[in-house]
Amino acid sequence: MKKIKRVLSLVVVAVMLTMLVACNTTETADNEEVKTIGLAISTLNNPFFVDLEAGAKAKAEELGVTIVTLDSQDDSATEMSNVEDLINQGVDLIMINPTDSDAVKSAVEAANNANIPVITLDRGANGGEVVSHIASDNVAGGKLAGEYIVELLGGNGKVVELEGIPGASAARDRGEGFNAAIAESNIEVVAKQTANFDRAEGLSVMENILQAQSEIDAVFAHNDEMALGAIEAIKASGRDILVVGFDATDDAKAAVENGEMAATVEQLPKEIGSLGVQTALKILNNEEVESTIPVDLQLVTK
Repeated sequence: MKKIKRVLSLVVVAVMLTMLVACNTTETADNEEVKTIGLAISTLNNPFFVDLEAGAKAKAEELGVTIVTLDSQDDSATEMSNVEDLINQGVDLIMINPTDSDAVKSAVEAANNANIPVITLDRGANGGEVVSHIASDNVAGGKLAGEYIVELLGGNGKVVELEGIPGASAARDRGEGFNAAIAESNIEVVAKQTANFDRAEGLSVMENILQAQSEIDAVFAHNDEMALGAIEAIKASGRDILVVGFDATDDAKAAVENGEMAATVEQLPKEIGSLGVQTALKILNNEEVESTIPVDLQLVTK
């Protein structure tokens, strides 16, 4: 009987030790440091950047990373405040989708001073230390759009260029590619004006241009939001004008499909966000990454 009791006691002790080890293992796993990535995004009032954030969040969930998104509302001062907030929260890395490539320099430098690595998404930073920049080749995209307009107009005509936010690298690069593509043709840019990547501004700016210009054959907008606004103004005027946008948002692709928009240059915003998180984790694990990581693009036509 005593032997049985001793055996039972040993069994109980063994079970308790097993449970204790299991608990400690679980506790250790629970206490493993989860990396936190901050995302200062230019605006969440634009479908392209909503998709970019969605791609980042999906990849973060997949990789077990925490992501904190702050909306800069297309304002550089808000962007700076957001980056300072992320620094104060003690995030491990900051991804910035800049509102303005020049103005973001101070925000990047603030992160540098806090020893927090920085990645830029879609738009670059003209200053500060950025470990990696992930974006489509906006110059090549602008060139695609310009070449298509040259083809549709047979190398002759008058076009309008609706520009993005002044200072944004995407606006500068898309404009550069577009103008390079039409330079050897007989196409004339009769109006060039910013509408700040905004649909409502695209509508109002295009209304004014339509009143000032009696001859317009095509419009190139630096993003789909402005292009869709321009289409509304053109429809109201009753004129027949080709419109090419940039980003391939769902609304733009629907407009291409129903014949309202001639084409849009397709980027992959979800892929940009996803690559951002993957690259961030590599940096935090002390792996080497490329300073520039390109994301494919293509022209979407009917």
